Amino acid sequence: MASIVAVIASTHHPFYYKASTATGEDRPPFADEWERKILAFRETLTRANPDVLVMVGSDHFHQLWLDNMPQFLVGKAPFYDANWYNEEREFGLPRMLLKGQEDLSAHILRNGLDEGFDLAFSNELRIDHSITCPIITLRPEADLPIVPIYTNIFAPPLPQPSRFVKLGETIRQIVEQWPSHLRVAIIGTGHLSLELGGPRQFGPHGPDPEFDRKAVEWIATGDLDSCLREVSLDSLHSPGNATHGFMDFMLMMGVAGAGAKADYVDTLDLFHTMEAYFTWYPNGSSALGGAR
Repeated sequence: MASIVAVIASTHHPFYYKASTATGEDRPPFADEWERKILAFRETLTRANPDVLVMVGSDHFHQLWLDNMPQFLVGKAPFYDANWYNEEREFGLPRMLLKGQEDLSAHILRNGLDEGFDLAFSNELRIDHSITCPIITLRPEADLPIVPIYTNIFAPPLPQPSRFVKLGETIRQIVEQWPSHLRVAIIGTGHLSLELGGPRQFGPHGPDPEFDRKAVEWIATGDLDSCLREVSLDSLHSPGNATHGFMDFMLMMGVAGAGAKADYVDTLDLFHTMEAYFTWYPNGSSALGGAR
């Protein structure tokens, strides 16, 4: 059977690529610290030595729109084009072509249906920065096949937070049952408190530092009970109008398992948002000492 060698959750700021590659007067003052943190975070995946990446993200109204909005979707294409023109224009993201792992995609789709998730699928999925940015930060060679899984965090009606957690638990179970010798890393990206286009968008940190503090603690300690008690579809409006992306972090807590303490934790307050990085080693791989 396949082995899950790393579970990783992170934010996916599209500005990292441009900031980290800038030089001279164009280089932002925070770029050196950000790059240092990303290089340390990247090592947590490198150390796990995966063969395949299962990537959980959310399409930012690029391919999925109000005429076709699945709640949960599995990509099952042989290759995935990325990124989109506006991401290239605004953030300088490169065009990418990523190889798919069709056998694992089919396995997740079939067994996800059998486990009670009516998963949509796409054989012609083009992916955006919610998946490509974690690849840029964690595996810039982009040399590993992927299985993209998209969640709906944007277009109501949204699934309940508990449904995200359950899907995470189910994804882990399904991947562990995949009849393969390959090593799998499951990587998911979301947000902490985030405001887009509102009065709290730009500042020295996220719009709700207290929510961010609690969220990092929930994730780092695997405290799903406290998280589910406090987080609801309604409550997520308060920390910022785009904070529903936190449900993708909750999905990854489901993958890691209730009570699972992260082996690596790091954060960075970054002009309007807190960046956050977490890694778990489910099979007891050597843990790295994350900054707390």
